[in-house]
Amino acid sequence: MLQAIKYSKGQLEILDQLQLPFIETFIPIRSTEDGWHAIKDMKVRGAPAIAIVAMLALAAELTSAAEAGQGDRTVEEMCQLISDKLAYLVTSRPTAVNLSDAARKLETLVLNRAKVPGSRGSDIADTFIQAAEAMLGDDLNDNQRIGHNGAEWIAKYATKAGNSEVAVLTHCNTGSLATSGYGTALGVVRSLAAKNILRHAYCTETRPYNQGSRLTAFELVHDKIPATLITDSMAAALLADAQVGVGAIVVGADRVAANGDTANKIGTYALAVLAKHHGVKFLVAAPRTTIDLATKSGRDIIIEQRPASEVTSIKGPRAGAGDTDGVSIETVHIAAPGINVWNPAFDITPAALIDGIVTEVEVVEKGPDGQYHLDGLFDDSTR
Repeated sequence: MLQAIKYSKGQLEILDQLQLPFIETFIPIRSTEDGWHAIKDMKVRGAPAIAIVAMLALAAELTSAAEAGQGDRTVEEMCQLISDKLAYLVTSRPTAVNLSDAARKLETLVLNRAKVPGSRGSDIADTFIQAAEAMLGDDLNDNQRIGHNGAEWIAKYATKAGNSEVAVLTHCNTGSLATSGYGTALGVVRSLAAKNILRHAYCTETRPYNQGSRLTAFELVHDKIPATLITDSMAAALLADAQVGVGAIVVGADRVAANGDTANKIGTYALAVLAKHHGVKFLVAAPRTTIDLATKSGRDIIIEQRPASEVTSIKGPRAGAGDTDGVSIETVHIAAPGINVWNPAFDITPAALIDGIVTEVEVVEKGPDGQYHLDGLFDDSTR
């Protein structure tokens, strides 16, 4: 399985996804500043991975400070330091709720530890570090359960009559490169393949950042899963092709509102509309940490605006360049100079267009009233 995040007690490295699939290189993350820039610049992306890298970046900084003899702070000073660093990290990507959720939970954990009589500043730092490290394993386990739950649902509801196999379309990258491993929506595809239910996977190019053609295609080829790449504008024709017979579209999420409205990579909304028209099941796959009950609907979700250069230029090696360590990534301009650009990173898919939300607990469907009731996922019985 691909591994995009490597961590060993204070030593954090991430696979630079700006250079994939042409160059595989890991870059060190030694501080919260390193983590912030890696997230903002999209060297690491994917809501779960963003949260993990942010928390481990601070864990690495705290570990290094302690080893250098700079961790001698009072409880109050350490709590304030961690709170300030977390607030800074959250500003790197505002739409993905996993990051703010992780920051809030770990900050609460630290503040509760500070209330224990006899606590020292180093105890507070250790509490944070241990919690951040635990996120790696927890996320992997959650992803594998998401994959299983989604595959079982698709096998039951999305296979064509008389056929035990299904063709699936996915958007953006939601696999090992976007998580601690296995993936969310791509984890469902992996689980379908492992259960011999998957006939074929299709992935969109995902303009303008090409996460599908660069990253999802890279993972599918790596895992030897039968797959085909399409441009975003080919999705309607693909769904209309009876011989292809796509039975389900499964995507990830950066934030799911309390009513089920979902923010995900730009282009997701269009796929949901197409799925509804063609009678194709549309699933959102995400851990519970992506569900934000404090956000009532998609109207309340902040949509990040990205630089115009992502639309007007494209990066990659020159055609004919060999696959060697000497490959250099070049930027090529593809748009008319001076044209205005609108580049939202995400769009909102209304809950009405979503057939199910796949979590590590279960696949949530709409209730008898036609609405999602996601608060039940957080009952004590489901923890």
